[in-house]
Amino acid sequence: MQSLISELASAGASVSAAQVEQLVAQALPAADYRDLRVLLIIPDGTRTAPVGLLFKTIFAQIGRVTKELDVLTALGTHPPMSEAAICERLEISLPERRAQFGRVRFFNHEWDNPAALQQIGTLAAAEVSELTGGLFALDVPVEINRLVFNYDQIIIVGPVFPHEVVGFSGGNKYLFPGVGGPQILNFFHWLGAVVTNPMIIGNKWTPVRKVVDRAGALVGVSKRCFALVVAPDKSLAGLFFGTPEIAWDAASELSKQVHITYKDRPFHTVLSKMPPMYDDLWVAGKGMYKLEPVVADGGELIIYAPHVQEISVTHGRIIEAIGYHCRDYFLKQWEQFKNYPWGVLAHATHVRGLGTFENGLEHCRVQVTLATGIPESICKKINLGYRDPQSICEQDFANRESEGILFVPKAGEMLYHLKQPPVWAGGGN
Repeated sequence: MQSLISELASAGASVSAAQVEQLVAQALPAADYRDLRVLLIIPDGTRTAPVGLLFKTIFAQIGRVTKELDVLTALGTHPPMSEAAICERLEISLPERRAQFGRVRFFNHEWDNPAALQQIGTLAAAEVSELTGGLFALDVPVEINRLVFNYDQIIIVGPVFPHEVVGFSGGNKYLFPGVGGPQILNFFHWLGAVVTNPMIIGNKWTPVRKVVDRAGALVGVSKRCFALVVAPDKSLAGLFFGTPEIAWDAASELSKQVHITYKDRPFHTVLSKMPPMYDDLWVAGKGMYKLEPVVADGGELIIYAPHVQEISVTHGRIIEAIGYHCRDYFLKQWEQFKNYPWGVLAHATHVRGLGTFENGLEHCRVQVTLATGIPESICKKINLGYRDPQSICEQDFANRESEGILFVPKAGEMLYHLKQPPVWAGGGN
């Protein structure tokens, strides 16, 4: 089997369905998969990608020769998906599922169910120190969904985008945190928060990527990956196949070209409109992560998502207890916060952005305002600003970049950077 096969669009073009079919046939010779048990690991509904095209093409290629061909949704800590939602993710109808794909079993990852997890090793303190450049030195147990050991091969199918925790998503990230346990998940999310979003996002070889790839190496099952690079219109700009490491490496290079928009100067006001696939603030926070680098000091970023009604389905109570704060607010009061889930602390810092905490006073570089269905009283409680979403008129923000106002009509996946990055206080570079 080849270590890497790639299909790339020429300038302005897309990878066609016929090219995908050709690539899958080349990557997965049917004779090699006869009587094998294969597990497809796919993203949930918070990632834009033609996952259905890949699923149906893979099924047509090997679905009838494999002993098993099942699907596991890489949820991380996101809520489980219904059968109907997984069908939507796979771009099939429920009748099609019964008539054509009935032998395919659907599974959701259960990150918080110890019985669903298996420990596969421990990253020792000395190794963690080496991987993190000395930022941390502690033993980190590595757990993964035990389902993966029921199969002869794992095939990851998922997109690669700039990412606030790891630098670029994809590859082994679909294993950790996608189908991983809480200890490794909490550790490397907090590692990313300590490094800070502006220093992580859009960079490839981050300390978190090193941890994720090291954890992936502990998974003793054959692993392959289709890494997708998806244009803003959901067309497929590139498709890479190989080991998770090799496919991700190539896809992230293309993602740099497709997913990063450079601006000449920062903006004092940014309206970040979130699409419906981000259904709580836990995921709609991406509207801040991807745009923080182009907000001016003292500027305001508005997360505009009238459909968002709650902070987090899974972690809402904890976030209400701790609020959204900059990194140093937590680090300089560590005894008070160290026993909260580190992944939740990381989310809180990523949404609030860079800042300082001195003499008991917090000063954040950017004002973050919610224009959502979350009530004003809750916004105040969690240390975020509030605007009535009905008061927002998109046209008031559109086409005003020369005035220092940026409107992003579909935020969350495209990363915005300045051509000349500034040096910020409170973390970042």
